[in-house]
Amino acid sequence: MTNIENQIFSSYQKNPDLYDEIYDSEGNVKDVYQKLFDIYGGHSIQDYVNLNSKAKSSFFNQGITFQVYGEDNVQEKIFPFDLFPRIIDPDEWDIIERGSIQRAKALNLFLWDIYHDKKILKDNIVPLELISSSANYLDQMNGVDPPGGIYNHISGTDIIKHKDGKYYVLEDNIRCPSGVSYVICNRTALKRALFGVFNHYQTHTVTDYAENLLEQLESVKPKGVDIPNCVVITPGMFNSAFYEHSYLAKNMGVELVEGRDLFVENDFVYMKTIKGPERVDVIYRRIDDGFLDPLEFRPDSALGVPGLFAAYKKGNVTLANAPGTGVADDKAVYTYMPEIIKYYLKEEPILNNVHTYHCSRPDELEYVLENISELVIKPVDEAGGYGISIGNRLSKQEIEEVRKQVKETPRKYVAQPIMSLSVHPTYIDESESFEQRHVDLRTFTILGKDDEFVLKGGLTRVALKKGNLIVNSSQGGGSKDTWVLKKQ
Repeated sequence: MTNIENQIFSSYQKNPDLYDEIYDSEGNVKDVYQKLFDIYGGHSIQDYVNLNSKAKSSFFNQGITFQVYGEDNVQEKIFPFDLFPRIIDPDEWDIIERGSIQRAKALNLFLWDIYHDKKILKDNIVPLELISSSANYLDQMNGVDPPGGIYNHISGTDIIKHKDGKYYVLEDNIRCPSGVSYVICNRTALKRALFGVFNHYQTHTVTDYAENLLEQLESVKPKGVDIPNCVVITPGMFNSAFYEHSYLAKNMGVELVEGRDLFVENDFVYMKTIKGPERVDVIYRRIDDGFLDPLEFRPDSALGVPGLFAAYKKGNVTLANAPGTGVADDKAVYTYMPEIIKYYLKEEPILNNVHTYHCSRPDELEYVLENISELVIKPVDEAGGYGISIGNRLSKQEIEEVRKQVKETPRKYVAQPIMSLSVHPTYIDESESFEQRHVDLRTFTILGKDDEFVLKGGLTRVALKKGNLIVNSSQGGGSKDTWVLKKQ
């Protein structure tokens, strides 16, 4: 089947300056996508419109939503999903998986060190001031030994493919990385809409995440516990990721609780049940550090559990991820990741960092202030794509405003070159056609006491606005099913 006969791709326009995931530099469909291209091309646009509506209904009926926080209100939205999947071949995935594990292990060793011996700071590999000035550094964690020696039980690594065809890490997320439920729901929705496509490809499953997560969480149980009782703690149904909290609890077969469902007695944590108190040993927490325990952190927190941190320090309960992990996903610390990997693992980084300027360094600050129009400016402690400024999209007035903000609080900002994220054919409702859209990939790595697991798929996020580089759902992004092919 030629490209001309392929109805739904007939109007697809390729920009030769961008790295297209399914077309090669000659404009031909890559071998790995050819069968998929032919199958989808056998449908008319109207067929695809109907299938797309079916997928949306599936998401709506399952309650697969997220919330966007605006200045005046909170909106609940269906998570946008594109039916045309992204394919990653086994050799490329091997690099991504090994690189994700390497970063997760290095970050865990880094966290242990900065809360214990602080060797990397004493050796001047990472500046002491960078850590002490981080809003996510917790003095209360100094000297605390997390059960199993793990801080970042769950890590989310955001990876892009640049126009040079190589993968680069944009950032590491190890506070409360979210999005894994959408990976699984994307696969389910695609199977319901177009089950036959899976007959032509040998893809790894993504539905084994919950069982692997539970297994690794159980491996870091407190000492003296034989069969640990695990729970997921959520801020509640109004949280933007509540669907994910409930989904993971259900699929792990554990209770979903709020702070009011737990209490601490004699430095042990208990859950209130109709049969009486039940001890809790492992808490997968989706609550930020400051809200965990009103006796230790924010006294106004109604989300946490009084006395929880004291129980944690005594080693009577495991918190995943550990409090204080956020210091390591500070985007300023990211600039030192190559050195951190070499320092702790004695290895070269498998995945490249994007060259990053940290504005607390005077020479780099000067460069950033003079070249804002060519850079992406990011706050070091924000998530969800909030606060990001893309220089070539700003007016002169907006550039001056960003320059002023950066000059006032340089520690709060990093800057990166405007990377050309790869593009992938994506169905756009408004034009009822396929168009190029930028994509990234979030991998999910789980560390246990003696083992690790990477979900063979990850979340491909799509910037649905034309030309936009920000893929976050909170900024209007969507997602695709991600197929990691098995080795033949």
